[in-house]
Amino acid sequence: MLIKGGNTSEIVTRALKDIYSLKKPNAVLYKKKNITRPFEDQTSVEFFSKKSDCSLFMFGSHNKKRPHNLIIGHMFDYHVLDMIELGIEKFDGLRDFKNSKSAEGSKPMLIFAGDLFEIDNNHKRLKNLLIDFFRGPTVPNIRLGGLEIVLHFTAFAGKIFMRSYKVLLKKSGCRTPRIELEEMGPSFNFVLRRTHLASDDLYKKALKQPKALKAKKKKNVSQDVFGTTYGRIHMEKQDLGKLQTRKMKGLKKRRVKKVVDDEAESSPKKAKVE
Repeated sequence: MLIKGGNTSEIVTRALKDIYSLKKPNAVLYKKKNITRPFEDQTSVEFFSKKSDCSLFMFGSHNKKRPHNLIIGHMFDYHVLDMIELGIEKFDGLRDFKNSKSAEGSKPMLIFAGDLFEIDNNHKRLKNLLIDFFRGPTVPNIRLGGLEIVLHFTAFAGKIFMRSYKVLLKKSGCRTPRIELEEMGPSFNFVLRRTHLASDDLYKKALKQPKALKAKKKKNVSQDVFGTTYGRIHMEKQDLGKLQTRKMKGLKKRRVKKVVDDEAESSPKKAKVE
């Protein structure tokens, strides 16, 4: 959800609208002004989170002390988990780039450059926030033509640079197309300001998945490198003598008739004497 503060500048208003355009239809934009300060009072943000059933938020505001301000944050159980404040130093919107835009609902590819995203704890949490905010819904498959947007984030010299590109698939003379990137906006130069991070214990609790969502491991089932599934079946030892076969006349068991020679039984044979 994207929330407009009580006092905003034209840059903040345009920034919220452009980010909403990238997120549609998986976002809610509140156009009315909301007089609240998330770092001082979080009740309003938690109310909107429960109302719209959103776990991520972006709040835009502007004042003399912190001009052109954006706050991006996580929610856990409808309570603020962590949030980071970013100041906009330079902004170029979608309308500043005179080219075609991507289709609504496109899933972006995210690229992060800079050692700070791997070393500094604040930048690590910011990276996690940006991934959750922009990655979109989880899908099992995606076609090559659906990869239309690249969002590139660079951390350098205490600033974060965000650039948005449209992927152009050109003819290459072979099956794999040639890829070109064309900047389409929005483009931001951010500076990191205040942070409100959750404790490590609470953060681990928020990352814990319910048992119902965890995939159960199936016994005696394996897959090879090509994705073929193999299953092992355990059976008892079979008695082939009781095996039911097709009924045929030639396979029927015949009763053996015992011929009893009463005379042979009563008088044994006498040997001839010559």
